Amino acid sequence: MPTKPQPAETALSLLRARSLASAAQEEIEKLILSGELPAGDRIGEAEMALRLGISRGPVREAFRGLEEVGLVRFEKNRGVFVREIDIVEADQNYVVRGALEALAARILAEKVTDEESRELRGIIDAMTAAVAREDRAQYAALNHDLHRRIFEMAGNTKLSEMYGRITKELMLFRRRSLAPGPTLDEHREIVERIVAHDPEGASRAMLNHVEVARRRILAAYAP
Repeated sequence: MPTKPQPAETALSLLRARSLASAAQEEIEKLILSGELPAGDRIGEAEMALRLGISRGPVREAFRGLEEVGLVRFEKNRGVFVREIDIVEADQNYVVRGALEALAARILAEKVTDEESRELRGIIDAMTAAVAREDRAQYAALNHDLHRRIFEMAGNTKLSEMYGRITKELMLFRRRSLAPGPTLDEHREIVERIVAHDPEGASRAMLNHVEVARRRILAAYAP
């Protein structure tokens, strides 16, 4: 007669399964956001399990997690697909993103420390250097870091979670590369308003920045 699993063994098995599922979700998310798994592509459960070197159970759990954050969709009798974001949904996401980012900038401007101010200005200096080198990849990475740090410094977990989902969905939307020059001035203005402890100015500068990006995207994909 099989030995009944002990509570500690059961808990350990669950922990291992959850850890594998989390790791799988993180890896698949990277493949999606990097474009290696393009929007609209089907993701095979067996193929992904083989690729990651794990069983299908954690991959199945990872798919559920990715569905919750808006990166994949399930189709009955067809499988799992990378979500496709159309221009209408992208436009709506930009509107929400603008509101979230303006609020984060306002919150941070009210309490930013000298150390945080130096860090933000340091990122702007690095972005300026990237523009001078015409290094679009580095500029894009620094752009992401700046926005992420503003949310982290603002210290509102719920706000950060909502922003994370919106930005991931926007990354699914095929769009042209950032234009470093124009957005550098916008980013510099945002940081200077935050550092000056100007909540209204920081909020306004951030909202303007996102609105300019929104209009640029709409113009690029206009019929």
